[in-house]
Parts: sequence; C-alpha cells; structure tokens
Amino acid sequence: MQEIKDSLYQLCLKFIEERINTAETALKQAREASNDDTKSSAGDKYETSREMMQQDIDRNKRLLIDAEENQRVLASLKDAPFSESARNGSLVYTSQGNFYLSISAGQLQLGKDTVFAISAVSPIGKLLLGKEKGASFDFNGKKYQIKEVA
Repeated sequence: MQEIKDSLYQLCLKFIEERINTAETALKQAREASNDDTKSSAGDKYETSREMMQQDIDRNKRLLIDAEENQRVLASLKDAPFSESARNGSLVYTSQGNFYLSISAGQLQLGKDTVFAISAVSPIGKLLLGKEKGASFDFNGKKYQIKEVA
C-alpha cells in the first residue's frame, strides 16, 4: 500500500512542479512585456495597457504563491504515518471512488486505477477527514461507504 501512496505522491509532486514552472514562465514573460512597453503619445491607452500588464503580473504571482504553498503541503505528507482514520496523506478507498488526501491535483491515473488527489479542505475532503473503514457519508446526493483507509 505504501508503494501506491509513494507513486501518488510523485504524481502530485510532478503536477505541482509543472504549475510552478508555468507560473514562473508566465510571470517572467509578463514582466518582460511590461518592461518592453514604452510610453506612447496616447497616454490613456498606455496607462490602460500598463494596468492590464500589472494585473497579469499580480495574477501570476498569486498562482506561483499558491503552487508553492501546495508544494509545502505536499512535502509535509512525504512520510505521513499510517492512520486508521482518514487524514492528510491518507489514501481512502470508497464505494464511489478512491481519494488521496493531499493537494487538489484532480484525477490521477495509476496504472488502470483512477485516484482523485483532493485537498483536506475541499468539500469531500472535509467529509472524509477522521472517518474510518466502514463509515459512510452522503455527498452530492450519493452515498459513500469507506472500504479502506491506507
């Protein structure tokens, strides 16, 4: 079971590293575009353009900060000890799907198995936290039965 969790961890790590690289590249390009922009005689146009570029820089900074925070969360789960109740770092098998409580990385394919990497603060993550094998809960009109917590 630990081998599966290690593989899921690596998939999440790859996902977050790609997000960081994308955000860093976009931020660099937005800064370069802003620096290359020279003041034209059409003052209002220039100011609007500068403001749009600044908004683009700010948005990419937020994406980078978010990705780096997810990377820290993921790092804290590297050697998460086994627990019989679902917690950050747990792999939870349910009647409606399998969930890796870690970061919001979405659907991950592990061989022929599909696992959803979700944050513990997501709506379903909150419902899973603290639950043990045999527990059940309802989410979006579906009944979930926990088959196993690893």
